[in-house]
Amino acid sequence: MEKLRTIEIMDTTLRDGEQTSGVSFAAPEKLSVLRLLLEELKVDRVEVASARVSEGEFHSVKRMTKWAEENGYLDRIEVLGFVDKGLSLQWINEVGGKVVNLLCKGSLKHCKHQLRKTSEEHIEDIKETIRLATKLGIKVNIYLEDWSNGMRDSRDYVFQMVDGLKDEPIVRFMLPDTLGILNPDETFEFCSIMVKKYPELHFDFHAHNDYDLATANVYEAIKSGIHGIHVTINGLGERAGNVPLTSVVALVNDHMSSAKTNIDESKLYNVSKVIEIYSGIRIPNNKPIIGDNVFTQVAGVHADGDKKKNLYFSDLMPERFGRYREYALGKNAGKSNIIKNLETLGIELDEESTLKVTKRIIELGDKKELVSLDELPYIVSDVLKNGTENKEIEMLNYSMSLANGLRPTATVKLSIRGEVFQETSAGGGQYHAFSKAMYKIYRKLNKPIPELIDYVVVIPPGGKTNAYVQTVITWKFEDKVFKTRALDIDQTVAAINATMKMLNMIESGNIPNYKYITEK
Repeated sequence: MEKLRTIEIMDTTLRDGEQTSGVSFAAPEKLSVLRLLLEELKVDRVEVASARVSEGEFHSVKRMTKWAEENGYLDRIEVLGFVDKGLSLQWINEVGGKVVNLLCKGSLKHCKHQLRKTSEEHIEDIKETIRLATKLGIKVNIYLEDWSNGMRDSRDYVFQMVDGLKDEPIVRFMLPDTLGILNPDETFEFCSIMVKKYPELHFDFHAHNDYDLATANVYEAIKSGIHGIHVTINGLGERAGNVPLTSVVALVNDHMSSAKTNIDESKLYNVSKVIEIYSGIRIPNNKPIIGDNVFTQVAGVHADGDKKKNLYFSDLMPERFGRYREYALGKNAGKSNIIKNLETLGIELDEESTLKVTKRIIELGDKKELVSLDELPYIVSDVLKNGTENKEIEMLNYSMSLANGLRPTATVKLSIRGEVFQETSAGGGQYHAFSKAMYKIYRKLNKPIPELIDYVVVIPPGGKTNAYVQTVITWKFEDKVFKTRALDIDQTVAAINATMKMLNMIESGNIPNYKYITEK
């Protein structure tokens, strides 16, 4: 059996990820992220900062290296440094760092126009920096910045750089697609050239996502024989960001039979949510692996297939990532979606009741995108408790107005056994005005009026402003006490619907679950 090749993962969320517009991690957050990356996710290496950025960064990195040293991780902490006559090395040494990722030029254009030096001069400057690092006991990796453009436009320059440095004490040569310009074919070709030409060297690939090809490019880089991949949590990074750790782990585990990583994928989701909070950058709902919607089946046919033979399952099982599968409740939901969610809540319904609940959810789904799992018990209750099938009394129309300094008013248009009635009234609130208008009609018809005993509004957990609310009203009628309930996004509409249920129960003489009131 072929031995699995371990792909080394270097996370640069705290360095490259912090170059995301608007993102700046506080010192305690940085230490928290470092611990999560190393202890929870089992990342191989972490790039924590750039040297000489600020006084605050100095103290933050010092705090991280202290923790890393105490816990045996110091050789896995890396800091971006520069060819600057030893100033970056001095900074790294003072904060307690032991690994520098030295930023060098990987394209002739960068060397010539940014540094204004020849390749020979740049190589000599790098060698001098490496000698200083060795004296300080600092290990060296080097970035060949803009390497992808270098391979496109000045390949001889790239080879000259590597040939000039390959015998130096450099642990890793890191190949960045700095501007995210590569496509998968180029990535495989360029990485293969480097690996075959220099088989004794360790190469990392650093992908950016400007063309939305970062994950595909990483796939080709690993296939070519690249040894390490640079990632960020949630794909944070400059411009379009870096390749996300989650995508790389799933890619390697599911599509590369000869490779593996050391990452604990069961912790990916929780760590991603922590970074979402710290960074303030929301994870898109459709983000692979970690988006809120990616393990949610919406179409009823999908839920039906899952119920019968897991027909819509793939290797991306949510449990791998500390998550679980959901079945959306909305206008596209079918009976199988409803059954799956009822099973989750431990609710069993007969066939007729399930069809009623399904019909109600589809009706409610026209009012908002999805019904949440927390709201489902309220819908079941709304449909099954104190409901009426035959409606002798129907609400044809109503209008309510609310204005500052004026009493709320309501106009109600009812059909009672086929005859239409309309009245208008003012009240202390919108529902009060509605009730008074309705009772005007009842008084004209000499119909008995029930007494409202209690009025409760229940909101499902979660605190969402578009959540359905359940209004439960307790009534007294002819010495009987009973409740009706209804569900809607709008509290007043829910109360009106509960009231219509009550009127139909009285009209039909069907008042279930009542109890007699004994006079004291």
